[in-house]
Amino acid sequence: MTDNPQARLSIVAYKPKPGKEAELMSLTREHVPYLRSIGLATDRPHVIATANDGTVVEVFEWVEGGVEKAHAHSGLRELWSRYSEACDFVPLKTLQEAEMMFANFVPVN
Repeated sequence: MTDNPQARLSIVAYKPKPGKEAELMSLTREHVPYLRSIGLATDRPHVIATANDGTVVEVFEWVEGGVEKAHAHSGLRELWSRYSEACDFVPLKTLQEAEMMFANFVPVN
């Protein structure tokens, strides 16, 4: 973990496209380990969970400057392209759980 105030915690919601649920879950399990392998994510615990509608919620921490570096990394752009085939990126506020004072999701990992 980091105590760096420049690091950024991301909470992302991926709504699977029909028939792509298993592919999306596989990509999400691959995502942060890949970010770590290229030095863009910290060792803060990676969380994968699901919303009641099947949307996958992921929580992870970028290293300082990681977000900016990610957009220049060809391997990561390829991974994001695979995500685009398997899901739609949706705002957290569109999830029913986000309307609650304490949003609760089903843990996967």
